[in-house]
Amino acid sequence: MSKSFDKYQKRRLRSSYFSVVVSISLVLFMVGVLGLILLKSTSVANHFKEKTAMTLFLKDEVSKENIENLRESLLKEKFTKEIVFISKEEAAKFHAKDLGEDFIKFLGTNPLKNGIDLYLKADYVTPEKMSEIEARFQKNAFVLEVSYDKPLIQFLTKNIQRISLWLLIISAFFGLISILLINSSLRLSVYSKRFNIKTMQMVGATKSFIRKPFILQGIKLGMIGSFIALIGLATVVYYTDKYIPALQLKNDYVLLSELFGGVLIIAFLITWLSTYFATQRFLNLQTDELYY
Repeated sequence: MSKSFDKYQKRRLRSSYFSVVVSISLVLFMVGVLGLILLKSTSVANHFKEKTAMTLFLKDEVSKENIENLRESLLKEKFTKEIVFISKEEAAKFHAKDLGEDFIKFLGTNPLKNGIDLYLKADYVTPEKMSEIEARFQKNAFVLEVSYDKPLIQFLTKNIQRISLWLLIISAFFGLISILLINSSLRLSVYSKRFNIKTMQMVGATKSFIRKPFILQGIKLGMIGSFIALIGLATVVYYTDKYIPALQLKNDYVLLSELFGGVLIIAFLITWLSTYFATQRFLNLQTDELYY
């Protein structure tokens, strides 16, 4: 009779652990997918921002040496991502190709100017910062005119901020749900052993001694669940990169390390804290309160 009861208890315990691991892995997978969207949306937004150029049209009297000096000074600026020099001859070829005819023969002269396309780092692609940079270059003795698509910059900034805000709200919401779900699963696991906790306490075991194996077990279950979640995330990354190669997920090692590392850290912290407070609650209960 005792052996069958022990077997029943072990099966029940394994079933409890299995449900905890499944709950943790599903929740962490959901959080990981959301984190992937959040992190990648930022890099995608930065990619589009850094493809927006500010063109500096140069005066005709500016010498090649002065142009080279200007290029070198631009490369040293903290806001510069990339610069491309386009001579007036190259610009004329591009325009002739777009128009389908050589407008220089018709005009008799090339009215275009030498220009430098300045691509800024993503942090500087905002209406305010680009206006400051524009005002600075308008005072430059070599620059005739500064041109960039202001409506496009305003559109990008406004929509990126809106999307980022909603993604943060959704991430916070699902993050809270994940904490509550994992916490509930671990509390149920500890609840099934509440009488063991009280028995150990009655024979003189200290609270830290009692808590330690429960916390270690909780962290162990959390790590198992997180590794299962990471396998699921790796599968999502693989197939997303396969069918949408433009995102270059597999090659973004920084993003993947942040994502996978974040999932492991979240699993560790939530399981540790949840198990700690769950055991602490039962340690503080009276014996007759364990039945409720």
